Amino acid sequence: MTAKRTTTDDELAFLASYDATRFPRPSVAVDVVLLTVRDGAIWALLGRRDDHPHRGRWALPGSFLRIEESLDAAAARVLRTKAGLRGVFTEQLYTFGSPGRDPRTRVIAVAYYALIEPASLERAVASRTDGLILARLDVSWPGETGGPVAALDSSGIHLPLAFDHAEILGMAVKRIRGKLDYAPIGFELLPAAFPLRDLRLVHEAILGRALNKDSFRRRILDRGLVVPTGERAAGVGHRPPELYRFSDRSAT
Repeated sequence: MTAKRTTTDDELAFLASYDATRFPRPSVAVDVVLLTVRDGAIWALLGRRDDHPHRGRWALPGSFLRIEESLDAAAARVLRTKAGLRGVFTEQLYTFGSPGRDPRTRVIAVAYYALIEPASLERAVASRTDGLILARLDVSWPGETGGPVAALDSSGIHLPLAFDHAEILGMAVKRIRGKLDYAPIGFELLPAAFPLRDLRLVHEAILGRALNKDSFRRRILDRGLVVPTGERAAGVGHRPPELYRFSDRSAT
């Protein structure tokens, strides 16, 4: 148990006379990389900027940090106000602090990534009227090499990205690729019950390469990551696949 800290009179006097303007204070922003997987690719939520700087370019959902809120609370607020989403798996990704990353002033961006299954994200985008889109990510580097990532619209045209958001997207892809083998990332991108084929396709989309069907199935089952639901998929032919669920979804 942590002992309660007592503030001394000397410290109270110091704090009362402290001049917070002695040091320059950068602004802090929180950006959220909201990812899903569909059609064999990774997709991210983007919005077109209506104001300078970078007006007309596409950007991740984000906001400046409020004085009274924590970083996690700011990320949850961004998801709620920019995408209408609550209760999404979210994790802090990286801090981007290049002095010239924002032409307005010195802005440090704390990035988060969030994972959601595609149907839920598509419903969220369809319910918005502020021009949000799902952009397909074009990852040009293998494995966990890292680097900027391009974003494409539904016609396959490259979208111009604002600020350093190509680098932020790249860091998110690198992170989920690195965690795929030891964290249940794939399950956040699927409904509660799914065939193993769908889980394999999620892994292939994230990794950017094909996986052996039999060895993937064996590895997933041997690790005890999934358990059968006792049900089979409906409306998929004469031999519907068995459905599985994550063995402990609360662990994510």
